[in-house]
Amino acid sequence: MTRFSRSTNPYFYYILTIFAVIAWALSTPAAYAQAVGCSAAANASNLACSFAAKDDLFTERAICMDSPDDDLPTCLDEADAEFDEVLDECSAILEAQIEVCDITDDAAHVPEFGAAFADNFVNPLDIGGAVEANPFFPLVQGNSWTYEGTFEEDGEMITETIVVTVLNETKSIDGITCLVVQDVVTIDGELVEDTDDWFAQDTDGNVWYCGEEVKDYETFEDDEPALPELISDDGSFKAGRDNDKGGILLPQTPVVGSIFRQELSVGNAEDIMEILAVDGDENAVAASCNAQCLVTRDFSPLDPEALENKYYVPGTGLILEIDIESGDRVELIDFVVL
Repeated sequence: MTRFSRSTNPYFYYILTIFAVIAWALSTPAAYAQAVGCSAAANASNLACSFAAKDDLFTERAICMDSPDDDLPTCLDEADAEFDEVLDECSAILEAQIEVCDITDDAAHVPEFGAAFADNFVNPLDIGGAVEANPFFPLVQGNSWTYEGTFEEDGEMITETIVVTVLNETKSIDGITCLVVQDVVTIDGELVEDTDDWFAQDTDGNVWYCGEEVKDYETFEDDEPALPELISDDGSFKAGRDNDKGGILLPQTPVVGSIFRQELSVGNAEDIMEILAVDGDENAVAASCNAQCLVTRDFSPLDPEALENKYYVPGTGLILEIDIESGDRVELIDFVVL
């Protein structure tokens, strides 16, 4: 009788994948292919997650097979263990996505954004002049917020500094003119992220998230000179490209209990915000709430353990982020108004 060992037979997962596809096709009613809505999308996304994990596994196994024979068993075992871990992550993501579906009544994300809705959006360069700025994110050119937080990472204390600046630049995204906002992150003075975020404001004063171009960096000390090297653009998305969708980032008039899907780039960027209060009270280095803060819960099903509370002062914007699990704080330390 032929036996297939997951650790030594290179075709084990290939065969497993074929059987999985056949089983899914036979067990899935034709109506599923016609299904729409949040939970249908979540289940399809979970399949994509598991198949991506299998792709990565095959790649790792190929790398193992191009190694010395003595290293092969250990390498294959490590690849299998990583695969199992990723599958667990896929399951956790699906569970979190279904919870989102429950609180949004299983509605598909269909934002009123795009060329057909262009008349509903203002010229962002007029914000702060002819157009009143959203009080919780005043997108006035030249406005700049500096945040700082000190916390433990990998057994060491680090200081993270974030500088957010509204630029005098626009970008046309899916027929909407969006403002460019630069977001620069350093850790102990070393550049780790330089991202362009794109935002728009509608005629009701709501701020919309149009997308972002993420650029993550790492500096290698042995380089001469030791300059930041681009290592990733994960998390980048653009409304209207590859069916990515924007969403309302911050409403003009927040209502407690409201849920906003701020973005939807399936499996890549799925941030969500819930309005918790409009009379929150907290203090940061450069600002205080005085019991007037908008308080939100911010999360993403793609990272179920990352939960934050954010505090916004009317007229200033975001002053404080608190990691719900660790209690780590990132506080506004300077706000420059132009």
